[in-house]
Amino acid sequence: MTGINKAACIGGGVIGGGWIARFLLAGIDVNVFDPHPEASRIVGEVLANAEKAYAMLTGAPLPPHGRLTFCTTLEEAVAGADWIQESVPERLDLKRGVLTAIDAVARPDALIGSSTSGLLPTDLQRDMKHPERLFVAHPYNPVYLLPLVEIVGGEKTSAATIKAAMERLQPIGMKGVHIAKEIEAFVGDRLLEALWREALWLIHDDICTVETLDDVIRYSFGLRWAQMGLFQTYRIAGGEAGMRHFLAQFGPCLAWPWTKLTDVVDLDDALIEKIGQQSDEQAAGLSIRELERIRDENLVGILQALKGGDGGKGWGAGKLLKDFEQSLWAQGGGTTTSFDPSKPLRLVETKVSPAWVDYNGHMTEHRYLQVFGDTSDALLRLIGVDLAYVEAGHSYYTVETHIRHLGEAKLGQAIHSTCRILDVDDKRLHVFHTLHDTATGEALATAEHMLLHVDSKAGKATPAPAVILDKVKAIGRAHAELAAPEGAGRHVGQRR
Repeated sequence: MTGINKAACIGGGVIGGGWIARFLLAGIDVNVFDPHPEASRIVGEVLANAEKAYAMLTGAPLPPHGRLTFCTTLEEAVAGADWIQESVPERLDLKRGVLTAIDAVARPDALIGSSTSGLLPTDLQRDMKHPERLFVAHPYNPVYLLPLVEIVGGEKTSAATIKAAMERLQPIGMKGVHIAKEIEAFVGDRLLEALWREALWLIHDDICTVETLDDVIRYSFGLRWAQMGLFQTYRIAGGEAGMRHFLAQFGPCLAWPWTKLTDVVDLDDALIEKIGQQSDEQAAGLSIRELERIRDENLVGILQALKGGDGGKGWGAGKLLKDFEQSLWAQGGGTTTSFDPSKPLRLVETKVSPAWVDYNGHMTEHRYLQVFGDTSDALLRLIGVDLAYVEAGHSYYTVETHIRHLGEAKLGQAIHSTCRILDVDDKRLHVFHTLHDTATGEALATAEHMLLHVDSKAGKATPAPAVILDKVKAIGRAHAELAAPEGAGRHVGQRR
C-alpha cells in the first residue's frame, strides 16, 4: 500500500523507535541496527505504546504488521531497504560517519533520511559518494502519532530525492513539508527554541512555576495552535479586516522591551534544581511511560476531533488522518477471501480505548454499535463490497439492528468480533455478530443485523451482482452447517 517496501532504521531510541513503529504499523518490514544492549526492550516498549495508540486512533482496517528484524551489523540492516532512516545521537561527527557508512553499502536507489533536529544536511553529506540521496527527515515525538516531517535538502541533494521522500510519506499517514532553504534547527525547532528560552527566563525570575507556565499553554493558545497554527489564528484575531489589520494594530508592540529572546539564561545548578524539583512535583509520581500513554491518548482525542472538523471533511492533522483512513479502507487491511467454514468469521480485533468508556469505566452503548458496524464493514470487504464498489454507486445498508448486552467491556480490554451469516438472497443479507473478550472467549454482546443491497444513486434496493452473491452465498452455505447461535431471532425483552 505504500511506496516504501522495506525500511531500515539505524538507531532505536525515542525517535528511532517511533520511526520503527510508524513503518511496522503501515505494514512495512523493518530492519534495525542499534548496538545498545537493551535496544530490543526499548523498541518493544515504544511499539507497545504505538499499538495501543493506533487501536484508539482509527477503526479503519490496518494492514498486517510488518516484520521486525534486529540486525548485528549496519550492512545487514540496510540490505534491500529502499528507505533508510538514521536516528543516532545528535553529534555531527557520529552522524556523518554513520551516514557515510550507510551510503557505501545501501542500494543505489535507496533514500537516506536523517532524523537530526538541527544539523545541516550539507554538512552531513560531505563525505558521501552519493550525496544526492541524503536529506533531513526531521519528525516530531511521538513519531507514530504526530504526522509532520520536515524535509530538508543539502547543497548536493537532488530535487528527485526531495520529491520521492514527500510522496512516500503520505501513504504511511505522514505529512512531509519541504523547507526551502537549509538552516540550523529548521523551522519547528527554531520556534520551540524561542519559546523555550523565554520560558526558562520566566522560571529563573520566579514569574511563575513550570506547572503554571504549562497551564498557560495548554489551556489557551496551545489549543488554538493544535488546529490553526500561528498565522491563521492571528488572522482571526484581526477581525473582519484580517491579517493586515492585526499587523497594523499589534506590530508596534514587537519593538517593546518585553522579551529576553536574545539573552541566554544561565542554566546553573540552582536553576536546574529548581526546574527539576518543580517538574517532579508536577508529574505527581507518574512514570515516563505513564506520561507517554496519557500523551498518546490525548493526542488521539485531538486528532479524532480534528477529523470531524470543517463539517466532517476534516481539518489540519485531522484531514490527514481522514485521508489516511480512506486509503486504509481502500486497501481493506489485507483482508483475504479465504475463511474457515467450520467456525464464524473472526473479523475485528481491537481494545477498549479511554475514549470509549463512560463514567462507570465500561464501554458505552454506541461503541458496541461501532464495533458491530466495523464487523459488517469487514464482511462486506471480504465479499467485494469495498471502497471502489461503494464509490461506483452500490452498497449494503443496515435497515434493522438488535443488540444484546451480555457482559461488560472495560477500559484496556482486548476484544474481538465474529460474524455468522444466517441467510442471504439477492437483496438481503442477514447476519449475527458476537463480541468476545479475547482473553477468555466470553461473549460480551451480540448484534443481529438485516442489510439491504442498494443502488445509492437511485435510493432503492436492487439485486446484488453475481460476483458479490457468489462469495457471500458460499460463506452462507458453510455457516448453515453450524449450530444456530444462541439469541438469534430474539425480540427485545424476550427471556432466554
